[in-house]
Amino acid sequence: MSRPTSSFPLNAWYAAAYDVELKHSLLARTICKQKLVMYRRSDGQVAALEDACWHRMMPLSLGRLEGDELVCGYHGLVYNSQGRCTHMPSQETLNPSACVRSYPVVEKHRFVWVWPGDPALADPALVPDMHWNDDPAWAGDGKMIRVACDYRLVVDNLMDLTHETFVHGSSIGNRAVAEAPFVATHGDRSATVTRWMENIDAPPFWAAQIRHAHGYEGKVDRWQIIRFEGPCTVNIDVGVAAAGSGAVPSEGQPGDRSRGVNGYVLNTITPETETSCVYFWAFARNYCTGEQRLTHELREGVAGIFREDELVLEAQQRAMDERPGQEFHNLNIDAGAMWARRLIDQLIAKEQPAATTIPIRAAAAAEAGR
Repeated sequence: MSRPTSSFPLNAWYAAAYDVELKHSLLARTICKQKLVMYRRSDGQVAALEDACWHRMMPLSLGRLEGDELVCGYHGLVYNSQGRCTHMPSQETLNPSACVRSYPVVEKHRFVWVWPGDPALADPALVPDMHWNDDPAWAGDGKMIRVACDYRLVVDNLMDLTHETFVHGSSIGNRAVAEAPFVATHGDRSATVTRWMENIDAPPFWAAQIRHAHGYEGKVDRWQIIRFEGPCTVNIDVGVAAAGSGAVPSEGQPGDRSRGVNGYVLNTITPETETSCVYFWAFARNYCTGEQRLTHELREGVAGIFREDELVLEAQQRAMDERPGQEFHNLNIDAGAMWARRLIDQLIAKEQPAATTIPIRAAAAAEAGR
């Protein structure tokens, strides 16, 4: 098989913005090397257009809105929310080719998702499941950060949480994370890493959470269940419960987490280029859901943890840029990341043009006729 010419599949839903970011104003984003301009129409629907005017390729994000139409800031061509030009200066006849690309959009789970590939394949059912982000039984919030690295490095980072011991030792990491056994499984489009740590000391973050919610201090059973969904969404079921309280699954039973605290770290990463991405994350919890102050404190605390990741990932990308062609070496702990990479490669490979082949007999006959 020929080497993929792209590092990301196009036929997929990518988070383009948090829903609150989209207003009746212009917002520019880059998704898979495609520059878009987005805005919310007066009826609340989101328009996503190619960010280049048909006339002279001026970025439309530098223009303005008049009602629900976008006016180019260079020569005043006007486009409707489907990308069709509705007005040209100094002429009544519109060139029928005057349009810019319009992208399929879906709003779900507090994100605005855009499909940069073939619009005929844009099935809303393929939007990744991140329902915890707007489920009334859960409370939480998140942010978006821009990271100067290949988006797959972020996926690698999330699929192997042993780095918590060394990168996040003051908050969520301790030695138990690095040493605990784990199970890695995979499906056609997903990969899962499951890790249970029984009868351990809780790291500072989780010790504070279970004390706040239940007044408990002592040994805990801790879980991390990481699920990747291609091409770039990782949801992590995390938490701790009083040691021996029944949280650990057994004999097909899911376990009782009622004496614990449970959260979901929601992550979806959108590639901009081969070496930059936008990273949307949220932390949702199902305890103390009415405490807005706790929601704010947790969002800011997790933001600090992810800042530590950002520094590591960007340093890793710089090292890769300095050593082109050098490949990674893998350990047992990389099993989940390796499966995620394979699934991403399979999605990319599906979009590669079929190689032209010459039948063996025809090739032999041609050779004989020389």
